[in-house]
Amino acid sequence: MTTNKEELDQKHPQGKKDRLTVDSLLKVQLEPSERELVELARLIIRYRDFPGARDLQKDLQIVLNTWQLTEAELYAKTRAIHAAGMVYRRTATGEQQDWT
Repeated sequence: MTTNKEELDQKHPQGKKDRLTVDSLLKVQLEPSERELVELARLIIRYRDFPGARDLQKDLQIVLNTWQLTEAELYAKTRAIHAAGMVYRRTATGEQQDWT
């Protein structure tokens, strides 16, 4: 008996919220902002070995390709961004961005 990979897929607890972020990243065609670069790196890491959310994983790769970056280049840029200062600041409502 064979099992289809999709049959074993899990739903990520942050999937719905992350879909909104990924959709906004897909709209960026020119130079991404520092915040957009960091968001892409964070989500690629979050979903890298996750058994599911294949639509998100595919779209994250599309964003990376659209921005003409490799993962190594993206991570080099985001390391520099993080080294230069605090990327995730509290919003006006006191809400802090999710890093998990």
